[in-house]
Amino acid sequence: MASGAVLARITGDGRIVEWSGRAEALLGRSRSEAEGRTITALLSRTPSIAEALDRVSVRPVLSGTELTWEVREERGAGDARRDHALLRTLFTHSPVALYVLDHDLRVLCSRDERREAVAPDAAPGAPDFPTALGLEDPERERAVARQVLDTGEPALQRLVRAVPAGGTGRPVSQSLSYVRLEGLDGEVLGLVASALDVTDRERALNRLRLLEKVRASVGTQLEVASVCRELADAVVPAFTGIAVVEVIDDVIRGDEPPLAPVDSEVPLRRTAFRGLVSAHAVGDVRRLPEGTPYSRVLHDLRPRLVTVTEDSRWLAADPARANAITLSDAHSLIVAPLTVRGQALGVVSFYRHRDEGPFDEDDIALASDVCAHAALCIDNARRFTYERTIAATVKRRLLPQRPSIPRTLDVASMHIPGPGGGGAWFDVIELAGGRTLLVHGDVTGRGVGTATTMGQLRTVIHALAALDLEPDELIARLSDTAVQLAAERTRLPAGDPLHREPLTASCLIAVYDAVDHTCTMARAGLAEPYLVMPGGDGADVSAPGGPVLAGADRSPFPVTAFSMPSGSILAVGNEDLLQTVDGLRDLLREGRDLPLDDLADALAYELRDRHETEKLILLARARGLPGERVLTVPLAEDLSAVPAARAAARRRLREWSVDGDDAFTTELIVSELVANALRYGAPPYRLRLILDERLTSEVRDAGMSAPHLKHARQMDESGRGLFIVAGVADGWGVRLHDHGKTVWARQTLSETGHAQPASPPPT
Repeated sequence: MASGAVLARITGDGRIVEWSGRAEALLGRSRSEAEGRTITALLSRTPSIAEALDRVSVRPVLSGTELTWEVREERGAGDARRDHALLRTLFTHSPVALYVLDHDLRVLCSRDERREAVAPDAAPGAPDFPTALGLEDPERERAVARQVLDTGEPALQRLVRAVPAGGTGRPVSQSLSYVRLEGLDGEVLGLVASALDVTDRERALNRLRLLEKVRASVGTQLEVASVCRELADAVVPAFTGIAVVEVIDDVIRGDEPPLAPVDSEVPLRRTAFRGLVSAHAVGDVRRLPEGTPYSRVLHDLRPRLVTVTEDSRWLAADPARANAITLSDAHSLIVAPLTVRGQALGVVSFYRHRDEGPFDEDDIALASDVCAHAALCIDNARRFTYERTIAATVKRRLLPQRPSIPRTLDVASMHIPGPGGGGAWFDVIELAGGRTLLVHGDVTGRGVGTATTMGQLRTVIHALAALDLEPDELIARLSDTAVQLAAERTRLPAGDPLHREPLTASCLIAVYDAVDHTCTMARAGLAEPYLVMPGGDGADVSAPGGPVLAGADRSPFPVTAFSMPSGSILAVGNEDLLQTVDGLRDLLREGRDLPLDDLADALAYELRDRHETEKLILLARARGLPGERVLTVPLAEDLSAVPAARAAARRRLREWSVDGDDAFTTELIVSELVANALRYGAPPYRLRLILDERLTSEVRDAGMSAPHLKHARQMDESGRGLFIVAGVADGWGVRLHDHGKTVWARQTLSETGHAQPASPPPT
C-alpha cells in the first residue's frame, strides 16, 4: 500500500485536531463535526464510518516532545501503476508540448517534438522556460508563471509569440497554459506548462480579420480616390508596412477601364500612399516603365511576389521607385492588380520593410482577395462618377445658360451642386406688361433620372408661362404633369431603378409686377421665401403652402400677394436653408446694397462646409418701372373710345420718341384691341401702354369671355381685329383676373424708330 494525502491528525489522548476536506468527502463528516471530538465518540456516532476506515492508515508522528497520529488515505498499487501509465502516455503521445518546471521555472523534463528533451535535473545555470522557449516577452511570462505558483490559479491558453530556434524565420504563435503541480500532501512541487503551436490558426484568423476590416472600411464613399485611401489605411500596418495604390487615369474620370494587356502608354494616377518614402507625390500621373513587376501585372492581371535585392534588375527601369525602396529598406514586395471582368483598373504594391517578415504564397492569395474587393468598390465609384458626369452635363444643358432678365429686376443664384448632383433649378421668364415669372424648383434624388425629370418640369413651365396663367393655376398644372410622370415611373420594368424611386418635387412660382410693385406667389413644398426691404428690415413672407408636386395630397395651391417695392430683395432657397442655417438672413440684410452676384458669393462662403447635398438660393432685387414709362387711360363705353385711345397713345409715343412705322403699328394695335373690347367685353375699359425693353399695349375690361383668333371670310365686315394684331405684333395673349381680363400685344421697336429708354437708376 502506498500512503496518500493526510486526512486527519489525532492527539495522543484520541482528540481530533485536524480534519481535511478529503476526510469530509471520504468519511462523510464535516470539519465542525469532527474537530475537537475524540475518535471514539466519532466512531460511536457513525457506525458506517468503519467501512471507510478500511482505506486509511494511521501512523505515529513525533513533533518535538508531542506525539500525534496521522490518518492517511491508502492508495493501492493498481492506482499507482495507472497514474504512472497516464503520465508516460501524456509525455509520449500528447499533441501538446508539455513541460515540468521547478520553482525557478527551469525545465525539469519535457515532451516537445521540436526540441531535445531536457535532463530531469536541470543545472542551476540552465535557462528558464520563457528563455528556453524563445518567447518575445520572457519577463512578462515569468510574472504570469510565478503568479500561478503563488496563487494556484491556472493561466490557460495565453497567446504569445516566440522566435524560432536559431533566430531565423518568421515568429510563431504559441498557446501557453500554466497549472501548479502539487503533491498528495498539498506541497507545491512546481508547474506544468503546455505549449501548442497555433501559428497557422492565427495567420488564418488574421487573414479573416483583415478581410473583414477591408470589407467594412473600403468602399464607404463613392469616389475613386477616397476608396483608394481607405484601402491603404486598411492594410497598413495590419498586412504591410508600405502600400501604394495607382489607378488608370481614365478610370478616375469615370471612363470605361481597358482590357488586359494594357498599353504601355496608358497613364496611371497615384491615388494613395502609406509608408515612409514615396517615389512620386499622390496625384502624379505617369505611365509605368516597361520591364517591371508593375507593368507585367497590367499585361496579364496576375499578382507577383518579388524579393527585393540590390541585384534586382528591374529596379534600373524605375530609378525613382528604386530610390524609395532603398530608403525605406523594403525587402519583400507583392504587386496585385485591381481588376473586374478582365478589365484593368490599376495596381496595388505592398512592401514589407525593415524587421517585418517577408511575404509568402499565402500572402499572395490574401492580397488578391483584398484587391478584388477594392476593385469592385473602385468600379462602383467609377460608375457613380460616370453617371454623375452625365447627370451634371444633362442638367447643365437643361438649366438656363444666360436667362433673359428684364431691366426691372436683378437676378442672381447661389448654387452648390453637391456630390452626385441633384434636381434643383430656377428660371426667370419675362412676361408681358412689365411682369417677370420667377421659378425655384427641386426634384428629390440625384442622377440622370432626376436631371431628366427636372428638365421635363422646366419645359412644362415654359409652355404654361406662354398662357399667362396666375401662379396658383400654373403650379396646379405643373402638379398634374408631375403626377403623370410619377405614374409613368410605376409602369417602367421592375428592373429599372426609377421604378422603385418615387417622384417627389417642390416648387415656388412668383410673378413680380414692376408697374404695381407687387409680387404674387404660390408654393408647393418649399419653405417660405425671405424678403429684405429697402430699409434693411427682413421677414419671411407669410404665405400658406400647398402640397408637394406629385404627392398624395391633391389640395389646391393658395396664392399670396405682397408688396415688393423697388430695392427690396426676395430670397428663395431649397432645403429650408434660410430658416435653418444661422447667419444667412443676417448676410441678406447686411449685404442688401451689394451687387447680387457678390451677395450670392457671400452666401456660398457661409455654406462652405455644407456640400453634402445640392443647395440653391435664388435672389431677386426689384428695380421697378418709372411712372413715366407707363400710360394708363380710362376709356369710354362707346365707340368714341377708339379715337380717344389712339390719340392718347400718339401723344405718349411722341414723348417716348417712338415714330415712323413703330408708331403706326402701335396705333393700329391700340385701335383693334379697344374695338375688340367694346364689341365683346364689358365696362369699365382701360388702356395701358408699358415701355421697357419692348412696348406692350394692354386693354382691360370686365368681361370673362376670352377672345379667340379666327380667320374672317371675304364678305365679313368684322372679325379681323385679333388677326391683324397677331400679324403686326411679336406676340399677343389674354390674362384672366378675378373680375375680368386683359388682352395684350407686344412689339419690338426698331433702333431707328425710337430713342432707347435709359435703364432705371440702381437703388
